[in-house]
Amino acid sequence: MSQSDIPFAESPVVPNMVGAEHVIQFSCHKGIACWNACCSNIDISLTPYDILRLRTRLGIGSTQFLKDYTVPHEFEKDGIAGVKLRPVEGGTACRFMRPEGCGVYQDRPTACRYYPVALLSMRRQDEYVDRDAYAIVKEDHCQGHQVARSLSIADYRREQGLDEYDELARGWRQLVLKKKSSGPTIGKPSLRSRQLFFMACYDIDRFREFVGADSFGQLFDLPADERAALLADDVALLQFAYRFLRQVLFGEESIALHAEAAQQRLAKVQAQRLIEEREAAKKRALEAEQDLTNDGESLT
Repeated sequence: MSQSDIPFAESPVVPNMVGAEHVIQFSCHKGIACWNACCSNIDISLTPYDILRLRTRLGIGSTQFLKDYTVPHEFEKDGIAGVKLRPVEGGTACRFMRPEGCGVYQDRPTACRYYPVALLSMRRQDEYVDRDAYAIVKEDHCQGHQVARSLSIADYRREQGLDEYDELARGWRQLVLKKKSSGPTIGKPSLRSRQLFFMACYDIDRFREFVGADSFGQLFDLPADERAALLADDVALLQFAYRFLRQVLFGEESIALHAEAAQQRLAKVQAQRLIEEREAAKKRALEAEQDLTNDGESLT
């Protein structure tokens, strides 16, 4: 394949997809000539579990972490949002970079753990499960590929502690893939849906308040002991958030509704829809009347 045949020819990602058994040659360690070069120019997307680990490490709330340490980005125009790590003010370096290396190494994000491997999660429209494949990132500055140390991607993932990180972000990746693979059959998510997605995935403290509110308990028939356990465990609450979003965004009902509350909610939705339809009909009638007036004026 020639350089002109490769999409995004300037990308450092080698386009061939490989499996977990693929052997790479790589080592990153203090003393290597390119030490900290990657951290000096970052573009790091964060998973919900990355955010949970980092805000816990820093001892701050998720809302404050999102405000101070991240910037939102769209996976697709007018679609659900992702979150990226904010670099230093006026620069491109990671705010956790230190001369000796990463200042939050034990809680570093998934993307940092994977480097120089890229995780490629995919789902076909006719499939119900996502597939994982990998690609290799080779940047000009990186000397790690020159070190004579060989291991499989599977072994590298285990070495970097990625089994836990990937498992606890799987539900989030499935939501993103499901939205992308559904395309126009699902349609553009409403502002309310996008706000719910952002809160449930990234702002765990606000989602806890949401689940703990009386209004949530009045609508969802969640056993009291299960609800209390969720509110006391960040990881369990995050997994519940994915379940909640599958129900809200895609109608995959797994959280029971109180019968009376469900009926009231349905009636409210139907009433709102009727109001919207009437307003739309009035708007169309006014536009038609205006068109007739304009046509009459053009004939005189």
